[in-house]
Amino acid sequence: QVQLVESGGGLVQPGGSLVLSCAASGVTLDGYAIGWFRQAPGKEREGVSSISKRDGSTYYADSVKGRFTISRSAAKNTVYLQMNSLKPEDTAVYYCALASTWEWGMLPWMYDSWGQGTQVTVSS
Repeated sequence: QVQLVESGGGLVQPGGSLVLSCAASGVTLDGYAIGWFRQAPGKEREGVSSISKRDGSTYYADSVKGRFTISRSAAKNTVYLQMNSLKPEDTAVYYCALASTWEWGMLPWMYDSWGQGTQVTVSS
């Protein structure tokens, strides 16, 4: 059974940094598209970043490009999201997800398995 567990969220001041982790069990990350998503109160879940299962190419939403970096560790079977220069509008619950069908994607409906989420709050 696939299990994804996010960690690393918390409260950070504007301009600060956080690293989110997503540890996978019951599955090997190779062979899956990987995505990070976020959902703010009253808003729809949106794609933040994705890694292609074919060649490891990375993709980012325009709102986080240049500030966030997605990566994965095969040895640890873990995905990371390095978040720098955080802004109050980055405040949301962040989720990692796996997609078996698509090469990569930024749309929630593409993904089959989800973690429980971790809260990120950017505030002074």
